Amino acid sequence: MIYETAPAKINLTLDALFKRDDGFHEVEMIMTTIDLNDRLTLEQRRDDKIVVEVEQNYVPSNSDNLAYKAAQLMKEHYQLKQGVTISIDKNIPVSAGLAGGSTDAAATMRGMNRLFKLNRPLEELCELGLTIGTDIPFCILGKTALCGGKGEKIEFLNKPPSAWVVVAKPDIGISSPDIFKKLDLSVSHNVYTNKCKSAIEAGDYELLCESLSNRLEPISSKVCPEILKIKSNMLENGADGAVMSGSGPTVYGLTQKERQAKHVYNAVNGCCKEVYIVRLLG
Repeated sequence: MIYETAPAKINLTLDALFKRDDGFHEVEMIMTTIDLNDRLTLEQRRDDKIVVEVEQNYVPSNSDNLAYKAAQLMKEHYQLKQGVTISIDKNIPVSAGLAGGSTDAAATMRGMNRLFKLNRPLEELCELGLTIGTDIPFCILGKTALCGGKGEKIEFLNKPPSAWVVVAKPDIGISSPDIFKKLDLSVSHNVYTNKCKSAIEAGDYELLCESLSNRLEPISSKVCPEILKIKSNMLENGADGAVMSGSGPTVYGLTQKERQAKHVYNAVNGCCKEVYIVRLLG
């Protein structure tokens, strides 16, 4: 039996540069991990089946689940004869812009690598994982990184300055492909990738907060107006910086002190059910 922790990711910045020939957008984004985790248990089976066990009935346990897809990919690619049971203790909100599905898939791949004693390098798993999800390579490696291409070009950065993170997810799911379809690249939106990178290199917390930015925020806000309400609420109640993560609808705010974080938490807790106070990992 193997245990794996699957941390959520947040975008410190997210920019879309142009539409690629393959239909995807060329992205440039800085991502890091937070201490909000799903926990996975993996066990070999006597038959060749893949079984995903997850308590929440709104999370699929069939081939629609990215962890299932990751297991299938590992079985096919490495010609594994035995099956696997994957039990997921789900804490990360779904369809939230926090890479909940991708981090579960990444943990499944790392876990099966250990469970079946494949001893494959993580970089190889990243290449494989990219075929089923653009966030999976980052999630396999974790840490803090500047990601380009479809998300697969990864340049590691320092750990960001320590901070508390208040995470709030409105009661709506948002589909990334739908948001990217609505993206009009002729409409400009400031994204401070270089400033964010400098802030992380210098360990400058204030500069980091100033650099939080997301090209998709105005688009997702039209689908879910609560995004901007939560963001304003956070900033008015003591967050040093706040922004939407991924394609949303989750918004997070950064604070240096736990007392500040609790104040922000209390302010937004009435707006939505899923609110968390966690630490920045990276």
